[in-house]
Amino acid sequence: MSYYKLLKNNKNYTLIRHPWLVILLALITAIAIIIYNQINLKIQVTPISQIVVTFPTEPTTFNPALIIESAYILNYIYEGLVKENARGEIEPNLAKSWQTSKDNKQVIYTLRKGLKWSDGKPLTAEDVVFTYNEIYRNPDIPTYAKDFFLIGKNRTFPTVRKLDDLRVEFTLPEPFAPFIRATKLEILPAHIFRESVKIKDQEGRPKFMSTWGTDTPPKNIIVNGPYTIESYTPSQRIIFRKNPYYWRQDAQGNSQPYIGRVIGQIIPNEDTSLIQFRSGGLDYINVNTDYFSLLKHEEHKGKFTIYNGGLFVGSTAITFNLNKGSRNGQPLVDPIKSRWFNTMEFRQAVAYGIDRQQILNNIYKGLGKLQNSPIAVQSKYYLPVEAGLKVYEYNPQKAKELLLKAGFKYNNQGQLLDDQGNIVRFSLMTNTNNNVLQGMGVHIKQNLSNLGIVVDFNPVAASVFINKLTQTFDWECQLLDVAVGLEPNDWANVWLPEAGWHFFNQEFQAGQTPIIGRQVADWERKIGDLYIQAASEVDEAKRKAIYVKTQQITQEYLPFIYLVNPLSMVAVRNRIQGIEHSALIGTFWNSYDLKLTKE
Repeated sequence: MSYYKLLKNNKNYTLIRHPWLVILLALITAIAIIIYNQINLKIQVTPISQIVVTFPTEPTTFNPALIIESAYILNYIYEGLVKENARGEIEPNLAKSWQTSKDNKQVIYTLRKGLKWSDGKPLTAEDVVFTYNEIYRNPDIPTYAKDFFLIGKNRTFPTVRKLDDLRVEFTLPEPFAPFIRATKLEILPAHIFRESVKIKDQEGRPKFMSTWGTDTPPKNIIVNGPYTIESYTPSQRIIFRKNPYYWRQDAQGNSQPYIGRVIGQIIPNEDTSLIQFRSGGLDYINVNTDYFSLLKHEEHKGKFTIYNGGLFVGSTAITFNLNKGSRNGQPLVDPIKSRWFNTMEFRQAVAYGIDRQQILNNIYKGLGKLQNSPIAVQSKYYLPVEAGLKVYEYNPQKAKELLLKAGFKYNNQGQLLDDQGNIVRFSLMTNTNNNVLQGMGVHIKQNLSNLGIVVDFNPVAASVFINKLTQTFDWECQLLDVAVGLEPNDWANVWLPEAGWHFFNQEFQAGQTPIIGRQVADWERKIGDLYIQAASEVDEAKRKAIYVKTQQITQEYLPFIYLVNPLSMVAVRNRIQGIEHSALIGTFWNSYDLKLTKE
């Protein structure tokens, strides 16, 4: 038998003839096993750092220009030229600096060097110009951002042009005081979206409108913020992973963010969030007043801290649908009820008929204040009550007097009737996932029953609530959380009659079915005109005087009946260091600065 055949027929022959090979192979195998185990052990003991937070609503899109109800995700994945800090001050962001001309009509931004998108492509002035000219300015794209850049009575958009790869020039038609703050809006990638803006679908809408839906593979969503979207599981979670191309570094040259992954659990129900937080499944939770005493008692044992940011920059309110228009031949609001809602005395009577102090005491446990203005009490433009702001203290007798003055009457059963004998009855809608709003709704229903008004309280799912408010407009009265801000112009799109968030008398937006017969009241137009005038006024004293007028009108005509402004409180695990919770911009506004420590 040949040596070759022997090897082929007996693979152990060589090992038998050469026992030193056995020792050598055993040694190599042992070393390989040790190295493998060390590597594997290192992977096991040093997992990627992560935190788990809660998100209240399901996203309907990942397109940053179209996000409304799930805007909370933008803080993790997108940035603008400037940003707002915890004190409400504007700081450089993608732009390292800017220069404003003496006449306040020209602003030149200089970008940071070396900025990149999450796919490694350069982020340059071309992206800035594209974002403003092709998306925010585009009449066929109903982005919420558009309303912030339509300047003056002619509603003119700034001229935006590229000077070089790092510099962008904005030329304004007239001075616009809040302009720098407005440029905190997100910059989008031109190399991704350019074609989708040009191409139209079968209905004539830009393909951009359907780009980056929730079914888009996360790897295709290109961002410029501290995190990218790693994965999305509908109705369960969104996972963000550290963006390797993010521009921020600390003083020692370490890349930021420090935390490798953020897991956002989608939990619409507040009680469920509480249960998961207390069991250790969440690192963060909003603390409503129902939970405060319980969580305060558990603070030390649970290894978390409750942060109180002061009065929230927002309020609860009710608003009536004042839209007199029709869509597809059907009125948005029953004409009989529309007459009630559009009667100023009716809205004032409702305001006097709600015991807001009792709501504050019973539902909010006194943790807040009554709100009387669309401008935050922290703002330098706020008109204090002692300076003449009209308020509606609980006064059922005054409410009934106003109703009788407006032509309403009472029958023998104490029911309120209009001048045609119709029983006054309307539906009050709110978000079923918000326990506080549901408690308030029950309270308001009872209060108004004392005026003879029948309220059908109707909590609905968040998606239905938002859809009716922003798309179908077929609602009667809403109980909701509303924004009030430091800079009034941040919410100009609520007050300008043609703007996208003019909820109480909504105009249809691009891509929506037209509304026929919509009317804008004189007082409503006046508020819009004053907001335009104030934005163009650079003298702060004069600007404040204009906003005083807007608050006087809003409190007289009550498009929103403001209720309670709660304290902004959150509970965060102590292992998360660097938290600067702000009532102005939230808890994770500085996610790139946060670190984890051993408990």
